[in-house]
Amino acid sequence: MSRLRLGLLALLLWLPQVQAGQPELYAVARAELPAEAREMLRTIELGGPFAYDRDGLVFKNYEQVLPKQRRGYYHEYTVRTPGKRGRGARRIVCGPLPECYYTADHYQTFKRILEQP
Repeated sequence: MSRLRLGLLALLLWLPQVQAGQPELYAVARAELPAEAREMLRTIELGGPFAYDRDGLVFKNYEQVLPKQRRGYYHEYTVRTPGKRGRGARRIVCGPLPECYYTADHYQTFKRILEQP
């Protein structure tokens, strides 16, 4: 990949993705996610199996950090956190694939997951 393309990709990852009336969302390349998040994305794409009963349930977007959509649009999945008991704070929330977002702080902030170019 050329230096120009790498520079443009880096710029895109840091530019806020602002939608009318919505908080700023930043992007993260799939390759830059923690290994556990990349593993969960593969599991989501395969349709399971999931480790936790709550994986795949409707995410209601109460925090209104993600773009506003109809109820049932988003579903949440647990990203394992090494050394943590229980579900921890990390999640992936998806609309229709490939629209997915990563949060490491239990829905306070999200980053849109970008596929590799």
